[in-house]
Amino acid sequence: MPDSPSYRGRFAPSPTGPLHFGSLTTALGSWLLARHAHGQWWVRVEDLDPPREIEGAAAGQLAALRAFGLHTDAPVESQSQRGALYQSAVDRLLDEGKAFLCQCSRSDLAAHDGIHHHCLGRGKRAGKAIRLRVPEGARISFVDGLQGSITQDLWRDVGDFVLKRSDGLWAYQLAVVVDDADQGMTDIVRGADLLDSTPRQILLQQALELTTPRYLHLPVITDAGGNKLSKSSAAIPVDALAPLPALHAAWRALGQTGLPGRAANDVASFLAIARTCFAPAQLPRSRSIPLAAVHNETDTNAV
Repeated sequence: MPDSPSYRGRFAPSPTGPLHFGSLTTALGSWLLARHAHGQWWVRVEDLDPPREIEGAAAGQLAALRAFGLHTDAPVESQSQRGALYQSAVDRLLDEGKAFLCQCSRSDLAAHDGIHHHCLGRGKRAGKAIRLRVPEGARISFVDGLQGSITQDLWRDVGDFVLKRSDGLWAYQLAVVVDDADQGMTDIVRGADLLDSTPRQILLQQALELTTPRYLHLPVITDAGGNKLSKSSAAIPVDALAPLPALHAAWRALGQTGLPGRAANDVASFLAIARTCFAPAQLPRSRSIPLAAVHNETDTNAV
């Protein structure tokens, strides 16, 4: 495991398409928070779901981040290359009785409100999932750095959740917990669409006896219908050839105002000024922000 800095954060995109404005805003926010804390900022590719991935998307996203001046402080790692770590974690959980093999199908669970408390499958499926055993009464509470106090009743609202899918693919919840611990992450800054996943990840950290990092969930940028951009036709790729308009728009989306030197004509100058002026207290505490709200000074096609 790497050394333990006082602050190490990361941006972890999934290669399901080009970098869009919502992703850029999250990347900039996580980068600014890391720099504000005089900490490190890493990039990790979360390529766990090949059917959803687009060929060349990972390379395109990394190139876009570089064009926007957001450079990682460590070599980029891909989750697709880290299966041995995930298997080791699952083996431990199985050995300790904290995880179990499950042959329930989606239709089995749908007939019982979609929440798994015990196996319902009656047939013998070719593949079996591996689930974390969620004890009755399990509740997780934590204080998010932006969204405040969060509590979730995991037994009632989530149930036993998947660590490895029946098709053999690793589940996000397992991989992100193992990776954040292995890479020594102290602070997880990401979109508020993942806020609901955090209690599951904390419970899994506890099962694996891992340290729980600090969490901060930024507002998600949405289209006019309230859909996050990764699931919207409004997810126009950011223009890496003209990065400044999108950077200014992302700065506004993060609640920041009064950026001096607005006439800065290159990315490096913009980021140097932004680091100096960034005020975490101004980050918006809403869980979503309409895309239109940040285009008051920037043409839509520019971001």
